[in-house]
Amino acid sequence: MKNTILFGDCRDTLPTIDVKARMCVTSPPYYGLRNYGGEENQIGQEDTPEQFIDNLVSVFRSVRDVLTDDGTLWVNIGDSYYNYRPGKGQALVKQTVSKTERDQPQQCARRANKLDGLKEKDLIGIPWMLAFALRADGWYLRQDIIWHKPNPMPESVRDRCTKSHEHIFLLSKNKKYYYDNEAIKEPVKQDWGTRDRTKGKYHNIGSGLSPHSGLSKSYDRKNKRDVWSVTNKPYKGSHFAVFPPDLIEPCILAGSREGDLILDPFIGSGTTAMVSKKHNRHYIGCELHEEYQELIQQRVPDQKVVQNGLTELIDTL
Repeated sequence: MKNTILFGDCRDTLPTIDVKARMCVTSPPYYGLRNYGGEENQIGQEDTPEQFIDNLVSVFRSVRDVLTDDGTLWVNIGDSYYNYRPGKGQALVKQTVSKTERDQPQQCARRANKLDGLKEKDLIGIPWMLAFALRADGWYLRQDIIWHKPNPMPESVRDRCTKSHEHIFLLSKNKKYYYDNEAIKEPVKQDWGTRDRTKGKYHNIGSGLSPHSGLSKSYDRKNKRDVWSVTNKPYKGSHFAVFPPDLIEPCILAGSREGDLILDPFIGSGTTAMVSKKHNRHYIGCELHEEYQELIQQRVPDQKVVQNGLTELIDTL
């Protein structure tokens, strides 16, 4: 089942996967943001945030079954504001980077249900609700990475700052897991020289300090920081929330080796497949909407479609 896209609800397709993936990188639908139409019980269309989180926990429980024992989960998820006014219902913030009408799902209709515990204009806190729920379900919550957007969607609000970040959570199946720190190290922009560990400070050549033999090291690369500045880059013809390749590239490089299998249960327009192939990894994905088949074939060519109970898009390479 390597290099395969399974079309259908991931809650149904994930249990059919009979191979092991080294890692999962994905971005689920946001709560209450868009109605893709045509399917009932869509994830993201639940009546309450708690129901949404419960459904995602169930999905990632199935993901955990597919992962190797040293596997990791990298999940990007955004937040929403709660706006409720009697007689008008709930409307959630619109977030989109697509400039085309194609594949633009309808914005969620205002809801008539008032949610307990939330006040008008409250930030719901969806990312941390999910992170804590996954931790309670047995995942190891290892890191909160901030995706900083240099070109965020403009907002007309006047009583808070414009949102310009989202969260990426790194979780692991077990205490010990695969993580290639060297693969995503960043170059040091400033020449800090060498570090004299006997004195606990950096110094440059010619400073007069003589580092202890065997305890000095030149630093030209540093550990990747947990704030990633990645620009939104609309993909012509794509659906409204395309996954930036530059955002998931370090996830794949750090979380897998060449030849490993990468899983994405919400693969959308196929960014995970495209980046996986670029770095000599295999991929397997799930996607609810078969209309994205053409988009995936454009980004990951040389594929064919076969019918086998579920609709599968299989890479022929």
